[in-house]
Amino acid sequence: MESTIPLLTPYKMGNFELNHRVVLAPLTRHRSLASLPQPSAILYFSQRTTNGGLLISEATGISETAHGFPGTPGIWTKEQVEAWKPIVQAVHEKGGLFFCQIWHVGRISTSDFQPNGMAPISCTDKGCTPGVEGYDWAVPRRLRVDEIPQVIYDYRIAARNAIEAGFDGVEIHAANGCLIEQFMKDQVNDRTDEYGGNLEKRCRFALEVVKAIVDEIGASKVGIRISPFADVGEARDSNPEALGLFMAESLNKYEILYLHLIEPRIVNILDVSETPYSSLPMRKAFKGTFISAGGYTRDNGNEMIDKNHADLIAFGRLFLANPDLPKRFSIDAPLNKYNRDTFYTADPIVGYTDYPFLDQSNEFN
Repeated sequence: MESTIPLLTPYKMGNFELNHRVVLAPLTRHRSLASLPQPSAILYFSQRTTNGGLLISEATGISETAHGFPGTPGIWTKEQVEAWKPIVQAVHEKGGLFFCQIWHVGRISTSDFQPNGMAPISCTDKGCTPGVEGYDWAVPRRLRVDEIPQVIYDYRIAARNAIEAGFDGVEIHAANGCLIEQFMKDQVNDRTDEYGGNLEKRCRFALEVVKAIVDEIGASKVGIRISPFADVGEARDSNPEALGLFMAESLNKYEILYLHLIEPRIVNILDVSETPYSSLPMRKAFKGTFISAGGYTRDNGNEMIDKNHADLIAFGRLFLANPDLPKRFSIDAPLNKYNRDTFYTADPIVGYTDYPFLDQSNEFN
């Protein structure tokens, strides 16, 4: 290593020893077929693996009702588990740590992605405005209270399957307008039962999912990602600061490994915006590892670590385009530019495994 910067200092995350603090963020890539991750993912994740580095998988469906986008993988069947095994093995062979992000998109779906063309499920029967995020989403079906335990069980089984596939843990996707966040945010959740209304009731589903997964695989293998300040899929909250702080404090009860927060400046998936909000109250409230994501660069990522405002920094677009990102950070090398046009194609190579390395002597690789 040519220089030691805050991002490249070691960190102990629970039982895991990390050699640096640069995390591969979960990135939907649309390269799966029939909900099965493909062999091309072996190379993709292996390229971005470093000894003692943490990777988080792309969002992975917990059930056949969980999908809302083409080419996304699942982990609810034995066949899917088997497809993930060589991908996880490739990461482990290079000394990396690999967490599986598990999700259910809720109302951010269409009947085309649902079994038997049924309506997608949600906390509500309110649909999104046509054209939001570039899709005309179907009108969802409000889950009955007696149906919610089955969805929670689906999360639990997905977590069990992830461990069977060899993952080191799971990250619960509770961000970006998907099912758990739909329950959490008051501009979506219009329920009047025990899963809607005040903040505690709106967060009940999220925390019941956390408890079920902790009971299944252990708190030391569980993380969660939240985005209280974001507005994706018209999932907004009237008091995002209170929501984020409530979740940070409530999660301490379950002693999970980490909280992964999408910074307030990331209001939607594409843009970085100025905001009066801060992640610091949540950082101070949560007792485990705090991962921050939010369009970071080398400089402001270093600053976050140096000021102790986060323990780890998740990089998405930069890591996508620079498989040797920690190496480039170590010598402050120029970065490859990412091509947004190839983020979500089905091509197994272009925009996926063809971004160049600096050289072949990458000590992190």
